[in-house]
Amino acid sequence: MTAPGATETVVAVDIGGTKLAVGIVGADGRVLDRRRVPTPRDSDADALFDTLVAAIDELGDAARHAHAVGVGCGGPMTRGGATVSPVNIPAWRDFPLRARLSEHCRLPVRIDNDAKALARAEGWIGAAAGVRDFIAMVVSTGIGGGIVVDGRLLDGAEGNAGHVGHIIVEPGGAICGCGAQGCVEAEASGTAIARITGRPPAVAPPEVRARTGRLVGRAIASVANLLDLRLAVVSGSVALGYGEAFFAAAQAEIDARCRLDFSRGTRVVPGALRDDGPLVGAAAVALFGELT
Repeated sequence: MTAPGATETVVAVDIGGTKLAVGIVGADGRVLDRRRVPTPRDSDADALFDTLVAAIDELGDAARHAHAVGVGCGGPMTRGGATVSPVNIPAWRDFPLRARLSEHCRLPVRIDNDAKALARAEGWIGAAAGVRDFIAMVVSTGIGGGIVVDGRLLDGAEGNAGHVGHIIVEPGGAICGCGAQGCVEAEASGTAIARITGRPPAVAPPEVRARTGRLVGRAIASVANLLDLRLAVVSGSVALGYGEAFFAAAQAEIDARCRLDFSRGTRVVPGALRDDGPLVGAAAVALFGELT
């Protein structure tokens, strides 16, 4: 991938169920400045938007002089983020995010799913650089994914391809926010872990950490068997916070379930960009592709 210009910067925006992060990112993927605020839980749609743009405004002249705005946001959404309805942000249902941000920032705005944005980042300068077939996943408040096949990020009819969080891993399991039963998001996300344990995900016991990795590995195996890919790059506060216990359990489950010649040997690795990944991904959304 080649960015539009070596000196250009973009405003990067990461919208999640727990936090809103904004930053200035260079065309080389370097995060030059950032702000982070908790996602308001009880706000209405406009109050939530006001919190977001206040954080952007704190970036000052660097934001006003940027080339564009790139956004990674939880889904689902309509194509290009014309409207967004993140499962983990109840205040936004069919919220016209692209038009509202464009009006506020007076810049071109491009929006994609946050996990697809992460896939762009890891394929650009991260753990999947140079790899033409892989899945990138975020295991955090929710669970999402972005899938690259033959060097192309899959979009789907409305831009929602890669919603791996809604692969069924526990038939008869918990009801998911999407309305289905047994989704990996309903069983292994930060929200699910808090519900299961009654405690914050960060203090979950070893058996919960291992189960979380096992269920995510089960979802990865399904994708690898379906799409003929051999690499999964996983980020997010839960996956990276649980570390070796999570990744070892995920790899063991993948090894047990990827038994076809083309999927045997599929690996799961931590995202290389760590905390920078979401903002680098949002920047990649702006830098690589048409702007609206």
